[in-house]
Amino acid sequence: MTDDLPVEVLTYQASGQAPRAALLWIHGGGTVMGAARQENTWCSRVADELGALVVSVDYRLAPENPYPAALDDCFGALRWLQANAAALGIDPARIAVGGESAGGGLAAAVVQRAHDSGVPVRFQLLLYPMLDDRTALRVDPPNSAIYTWTPDSNRFAWTSYLGRPPQDRDDRPYIAAARRRNLDGLPPAWIGVGDIDLFHDEDVDYARRLSEAGVACELRLESGMYHGADALLDGKAPSMTAFRTAALDALRTALAKP
Repeated sequence: MTDDLPVEVLTYQASGQAPRAALLWIHGGGTVMGAARQENTWCSRVADELGALVVSVDYRLAPENPYPAALDDCFGALRWLQANAAALGIDPARIAVGGESAGGGLAAAVVQRAHDSGVPVRFQLLLYPMLDDRTALRVDPPNSAIYTWTPDSNRFAWTSYLGRPPQDRDDRPYIAAARRRNLDGLPPAWIGVGDIDLFHDEDVDYARRLSEAGVACELRLESGMYHGADALLDGKAPSMTAFRTAALDALRTALAKP
């Protein structure tokens, strides 16, 4: 943490390589739990295989720190990356923002805020992102006992982050990425989600809306994948290893030199 970076971050870069591109990574945990260090394996892999600088944000957690604390921390880290690009040895035109679960939702909101603030972002990598607080308002279907992240978990997490229970109308800026009406001009995206993930519908809808707005968006739907299965089963289940590899390949392509 420094005066111009008022949040703790972990940084990763391949030894002996000067970083050229960078990834701002935001961890999952429903905005209520988790830490940057839980992403050590993934962030190290990105740094090693892409030769990129990876900055993982240890943002403040709800409910002790509700909206906009986590959003401000992550956006502040992005601005720090841009402002210190020369000193860090990175190309400011080749910075991506990504995250998984709640981190993916924060990443999408950070990208929207960056677009509106004139802060360039090359790409957004969203793994089963938590995009829409209104999902917590749905009546749970009979088979809603979804692995690892349930409707009850979702309601608690959104209530903690919002500082109040979710409601149909909430006009606070960047409160939930799916609430944004105009998606024109956002950077290209990769969205991956399983078909039995609680966030399946909101993720598919966001991908559709991005595409309709003219934003290049690749959507990967994984059959039989529950929430976070890739992190649990990478190296154990071929489909989950392929899912993570596909995300990495999309990032590699997006951050390649122009």
